[in-house]
Parts: sequence; structure tokens; C-alpha cells
Amino acid sequence: MKSKYYYLLHIQYLGFRFHGWAKQPNVKTVHHMVDRTLTYVFEHSAFKTLGGSRTDAMVSADHFVLELFVDAPIENEDKFLKLFNLNLPADIKALAIEETNAEFNIIQNPKSKSYLYLFAFGQKAHPFSAPFITCINDKLDIEKMIAGAKLFEGTHEFRAYCKKPSEKTNTTRSIDVCTLVPNTYYTASFFPDPSYALKVEGKGFMRNQIRIMMGQLVRLGCGEITLQELESSLLPDFSEHLSFIAPASGLILDKVSFN
Repeated sequence: MKSKYYYLLHIQYLGFRFHGWAKQPNVKTVHHMVDRTLTYVFEHSAFKTLGGSRTDAMVSADHFVLELFVDAPIENEDKFLKLFNLNLPADIKALAIEETNAEFNIIQNPKSKSYLYLFAFGQKAHPFSAPFITCINDKLDIEKMIAGAKLFEGTHEFRAYCKKPSEKTNTTRSIDVCTLVPNTYYTASFFPDPSYALKVEGKGFMRNQIRIMMGQLVRLGCGEITLQELESSLLPDFSEHLSFIAPASGLILDKVSFN
């Protein structure tokens, strides 16, 4: 379709019952639910939406941005947001809408993303916490994991941290922040105590990259690998396949910022 008007929609969602953001046949996805709700609100399907990120099945987002292309302006943005939220399912919420232009490209425009991975260990957690926090049965050396997280900061070769990269995939990535801290971001009476958060910030991440990073930190905390072995996995000549991918439900897309 030839669009004349362009908007950024800021949303948040609980990913536990969705098969990720992107549309897929025969499964429920966030993109499908957003488009279905927009069709109802607009009373037509003459629009297009494009997500600025992709999240895996069961991954949540506290801040996700998508671009909306339409051939007629949204006259009353506040009214639109209210109607949109009224018809979205309870686990998706629209936060804001802002107009942009044809020159803006949500995929190519430089942006920074911040993720959180919430976890606890050594206990069986309350089932209500399952959509938010991964619980590791083994005892973890948190201090060693804190040191390991810092090794990810900077520019490294992350080919071992991407699920099935192609020969064309740029696997050299830069991470601005990678810290492991006590979880003060999300709280609930049924959360395990204590719980922790891995915070990762960067301009772009590959498929399963953060979950594989978390998997390596768990292996480090369990004593399966050393700090030196973790550091060596970020070198260009590292050839081992890293198979431990941390569960998806602990991962949250925390914030997307455009430059």
C-alpha cells in the first residue's frame, strides 16, 4: 500500500501466552493481535505495521515500538489510544502514539535496546512468578556471575552466542552495559526472595544472544566453566557450540530508544 501518514506506536506486553512478536501461521503472536485490534478500531485493513524488534515466544516487553502506516491521518490521537486499549487483550497495552515521516525507517534508524533477564536460584518458586522469573535449581556463585557479566561489555565476536547464524550475519557486536544486580525492577509478593536481574544494553542483538549469554553465566555460577573460558568464548577463533539457552520467560525488552 502507498502510505501518506506514519506513526510510531509504543506498546508493552506480557509475552507468556504468545509465540513472540512476529506473525506465524496457526499460532498466537503479538503482531497478529495488534493488527486484528487495529482492523477493528479503524473498521478497515488498509494499514501496515512493522515492528522495530523481534521477541521470541514467551518473552515480554515493557517498551516495544512499531511503525504504523496509514493513508489517512489519525485526527484525535488520545481518542484513538483509548479505543485501541479498550479493545486490546489484557496482556497488551498501548502507551503512546507519535507522528513521524516517510524518511524514518524503524529498522534502519539507529537505536539502543535495553533488556532485563530476571532469575532466582536454589528454590522452587511460586507458580505465579513463572511468566517473569526463571528459577535455577542449582546454587549459583553470584559474585562470579557479576564478574562474568562485565566481560560481555565492549566489542566482541558473538558468533557462538547466536542460534544458527548465516555466513552473512554480522556477529561482531558491541554491548554498552552488562551488569548483574539484585532485582529491584519488578516486585510481587509471590516472587522468590532474593531475585536478580541481568541488565544488557546495546544497539542490536542476534537471535537468542541474551539468553545464551545468560546460559553461560548460569554455567559459570554453577562452576561448569571458568571466567577464563567465558572470556575465550568471545574471541574470533572460538569454535565451540554453546547449546544452553536460558528459558525465555525471564527475558524482558525493557526500553527502546531511537537516536
